[in-house]
This record gives sequence, C-alpha cells and structure tokens, in this order.
Amino acid sequence: MEQTVKIHCLNNDTTIDVPLGSTLEDAYQMLGITMKHGPINARVNNKVEGMHFRLFKQKEVEFLDITSASGNRAYTRSLFFVLCKAAHELFNPCKVAIDIPVSNGYYVNLNIGRPVTLDDVGAIRRRMQEIVAAAIPIHRHETTTQEAIELFDRLHNRSKVKLLKSIGKLYTTYYDIDGYVDYYYGSLLTNTSQLYLFGVEKYYDGLLLRIPSREHPDELGEITHQDKMFGIFKEHHQWQDILGLRTIGDLNDVIGQGYSSMLIQISEALQEKKIAKIADEIASRKGIKLVLIAGPSSSGKTTTCKRLSVQLAVNGIMPVGISLDDYFVDREQTPRDEKGDYDFEHLHALNLPLFNEQLTALFRGDEVELPRYDFPTGKSVKSGKRLRLGENEVLVVEGIHALNPELTAQIPNDQIFRVYASALTTVLLDNHNYIPTTDNRLLRRIIRDYKYRAVSAQETIRRWPSVRRGENKWIFPFQENADAMFNTAMLFELAVIKSQAEPLLEQVPENCEEHAEAYRLLKFLHYIKPIPETQIPPTSLLREFLGGSSFEY
Repeated sequence: MEQTVKIHCLNNDTTIDVPLGSTLEDAYQMLGITMKHGPINARVNNKVEGMHFRLFKQKEVEFLDITSASGNRAYTRSLFFVLCKAAHELFNPCKVAIDIPVSNGYYVNLNIGRPVTLDDVGAIRRRMQEIVAAAIPIHRHETTTQEAIELFDRLHNRSKVKLLKSIGKLYTTYYDIDGYVDYYYGSLLTNTSQLYLFGVEKYYDGLLLRIPSREHPDELGEITHQDKMFGIFKEHHQWQDILGLRTIGDLNDVIGQGYSSMLIQISEALQEKKIAKIADEIASRKGIKLVLIAGPSSSGKTTTCKRLSVQLAVNGIMPVGISLDDYFVDREQTPRDEKGDYDFEHLHALNLPLFNEQLTALFRGDEVELPRYDFPTGKSVKSGKRLRLGENEVLVVEGIHALNPELTAQIPNDQIFRVYASALTTVLLDNHNYIPTTDNRLLRRIIRDYKYRAVSAQETIRRWPSVRRGENKWIFPFQENADAMFNTAMLFELAVIKSQAEPLLEQVPENCEEHAEAYRLLKFLHYIKPIPETQIPPTSLLREFLGGSSFEY
C-alpha cells in the first residue's frame, strides 16, 4: 500500500493525503487550486520553500504568488538565472554581475570585453524569450559543498567558490537549466515557462532587467529616472574596488585573515570624507539657510544629521536643529488611511502652513516661538522656546518628508540644500546574488526596536510591510530631488550586526507567520563571518542601532 502524508492547505482550507515524497508542485496539482500569478513558492510550516520541496511529514502549506514578497524574490531570481544563461551562450568571454536595484528593476553589469550595444541587449532579450518559450525544467540538485566548490571551480566562477568555501556548510544546493548550472540562496521556479513577463533594456553601460510590478503583476514596473541613485551606487563600487571587496566571499576572506580592523577604519574614513564633502558643498553655496535630510526607516538619518552638523561647524556654519514631529496637527485633524486609522506618516499630518510661516519669519531675521507636540494629548501647544537665527546659523531638519517639495512650498529653492540618506547595500553575496537594501535596513530596525523601544523582532517584522508602503508613497518618489545623496551602509556592517540580530530572530516563534521572514534572514546571515562590535568607533553610524554612541539621541 502506498504511503501517504497529510497536507493542510491554507489557500482553500483543505486537507488531503499525498504520496510520500511528493513535491509541492505535485500537491498543488492535486488540490485543484488556480492562481493566475502562481504558485511561485509556498510557506511550509512558516518556512518558505520552493515548489521543488518534497513532503515527507505532515505539513501546513500556503501557496504564494508573485504579489507576495517571497514569491516576487523567487520570480526575480529565476529571471536572473535565465539572463545569465542567455548571456553566457551569446558571448565569450562573459561575466555577469546582478548589481544594483534601480528604476523598478535591476542594473546588470555585463562584461563582454567591449562596450555593450543595443544589438547586444536585443540579442539577450530574444534568447531569454526563446528559453522561456522552450519551457525548460529548472532542476534543483543537492550535493556536498565540496562537490559544489569543485563544480564551480571548473566553471571558473570564482565568486561562488569563494562564498561556498567560507560558509562551512556540509551540503549545499545548486540549479541547472538544460546543463547551465548556477547557485542561488533562495528558491527558484520549476520551469522557465513560468516567467510570463520581463523586460531587458540598455541602461548606462550595462542593461536593465525589468520585472513585473507586485501591485500590478500584469505590468512591468515603470522605468523611472534615478541618475543620482545610480551614481551613489557607482561611487560605492569605487570604494569597494579600493578595498578589493565586492562580495560576501571577499568580506569573509578579509575577516578570516585578520584585517577587519583595517576594513572598518578605511570604511569609516571614506564615509566621513563623504559627509565632509557634503558640508563643503553647503558652505560653498551662499544663501543656504535650510538643510533638509530625508531617508527611509533605519537609514541612519539622525546620526547623519549629527555628523553633518559637526562638519558644518568645521566650515564656520552653526547648525540649529528643529524637529518636524513638533509640527504635527492636532490628532483629530490627522488624515486617516484606507482602514480609517490615523495616518501619522501622511504629509498633511504636519501643519505645513505654520512650518512655512515660521521658516519665512526666521529667514528674514524675525524671532518665532517654536511649537511643541504633546503626544499624550495629541495637541500642538506653545513650547515657550523662542528662536532667532544668527548670521552664521542654518536650520537643519530631518524627517521622512524632508525632500517633498510641498513641505517647503513657500521657501525659495536657492535657500534649501536637500540630502537623501539611505542604506544602499552594495556588497553582493556573489555575482548573481545581490543583497536587498531593505534587508539591511530591516536588520538595523530589528536591533534598534528591541534595544530602545522594547519591541520584539516578531512585531518589527509584522509592521515592516506597512513601513515599506509609507516609504514607497512618501519618500522614494522624491529621492531624486536631493542635492546630495549619502549612502549610510557600511561595507562591513552585516558582519557586525549579525551577532545582535541572530538571537533576536531566533526568538520569533515557529507557529507565527513572521517566522518565515526571520528564518530567511537567519539563513542569509549564516553566510557571513562575524566581526565583534567592539571594533567599531563610538562615532560610527552603526552605533545609532547597536548602542555605545558618543552622540546623544
């Protein structure tokens, strides 16, 4: 008699028996579910697994489509795989690096020994379309890590060899499409035909791989101009070239060889040099009276503000800080979101007329009484604190809306200098596996929320999608308005925050939905060798999250 295993599907609240060893794909077919944009992968006992996953014990399963974060990542990784296969078939020599998330897609650095042309991009697009149309199975293989190292060594794929050698795992997995093999640190689709939509465009000196929008999965994400964002990524790549550090394998080598202290010192110096350069630019622009600093959650805006203030003082400019939080409207006047809850991240949760009125008065030399927001009562009250700007003083304001033109609609642009700060992770796991910048910020926030707000990792993960929606609405559309961009991500930082993040992630219970994200982040952090936080200086931006800063917050 055939052995079976019970599977409870959350999508249709159905329990069925499937043959022992069935894949998730087999179970999906037996359940008779229809998903227009899936299934991409599934949450299995609150751990995300690919559709290759085999069932040997009773499981609770929820199939995910491309509109889920996990499904979107798996779809994107599978596109990377097909692109790499196409490029390696067409060009010799060829080195592909999935490099920068930009313009609702991914910049791909295509090194083929000569400049990339429009014809080259067209050839890659056509070959990818052929691979998709051929409906080729994507096979998953499990093998010893040593055998995988030898395989990628024969293929001269140094970044994967270096990564696999550094992680110390006994077994690993890799994938193949019709004999072309690659390694990815998350699940992939099971067949190339599932890649129903993508785009490939010429972009600067490489190409842009476009992916479906999560919100509108039948459409490609809109191409947006992000020249400044692209430039800051490129600048950090130049820093990495100075250090010879482009991938996590490189980082692990540096740590293993005992050079982490030198890496920290150089990285901190490069970052301070950038802050000083921004301060010099502000000082060179006569008439600047307001410095605005914006950025998404856990980008390190507060420390950026403090370090920039120090460098402004070095230039003879005395910074005066005011808080946008004190300009909240009375609570009952706060806009509400689609659920009817107060939307405190909405631009019009701020008293814009009062803010502009007081800035205008200050810039013409008048004295004003600053407001104070009383959070317990939800009322704006008088603070008793009066302010008049001196000759060499400038206002410094940080907040999520700081780059929104509507915030300072009545202030002449030539009096404003805008800074965008964000943790733009530029280190790759290997050449075909980028590290999402949002993962970097989420790990920072998990640590900070626990240390300073008594919020668990589970709760931070639960709130994160809402935070991201607010950023997409109120921050990212305005980032190109910045006069200067500052990357707050440190080349070594994942190795430092690893030790504080892992214990918090391990506390997320297995029986909750947030466990899937905690488990994914833990798997990612296992690739990275740790650096003791005692090695970073008290002025480091990371101290805003880890503690031990010489700045007061």
